[in-house]
Amino acid sequence: MTPTIEIQNITEAECLGLMRSQPVGRLVFTENALPAIRPVNYLLDGRDIIVRASQETWISRLDGSVIAFEVDQIDPRSHTGWSVVVLGKAEFVTDIDQLVRLSDPNHRPWAPGRHDRCMRLRAAEITGRRLALAG
Repeated sequence: MTPTIEIQNITEAECLGLMRSQPVGRLVFTENALPAIRPVNYLLDGRDIIVRASQETWISRLDGSVIAFEVDQIDPRSHTGWSVVVLGKAEFVTDIDQLVRLSDPNHRPWAPGRHDRCMRLRAAEITGRRLALAG
C-alpha cells in the first residue's frame, strides 16, 4: 500500500530553522529578460540571505532587483521533503562593520577565487511547504 502524502504550509519560524540546516540554495532572477537560476552557498542573517561573491560576477547586476531564493530537502524514496522560498530585493552591503561581521570564515563560499562582495536579499516574504506522510 502506497503511503498518503499531504502538503502542509510551514510557518516563517520553521522556514528559518530549515534554511539554517542547508548550506546551498538557489538564487532566482532575470537575466536579459529571461529567468535565471544559480546555486549558491549562503548565510542566513536574521531573515535575510547573504551571498558572498566577487566583484566581476553576474551577481553584480542584481543590486536593486527583486529576486527569489529557494532551498529544499527532498527524500526521493518516501516522496517527502520541504521547500522554502524567500522573495525580496537585492542590495550590496557597504557598511564596513557589517562586512566584517558577515565575513565569517565558517561560511566561506565553495567556489574558488576572491569573494569580497556581499549581497543581501532583504526578505519581504518567506513561505514554505512540506510534503509529509499523512498521519
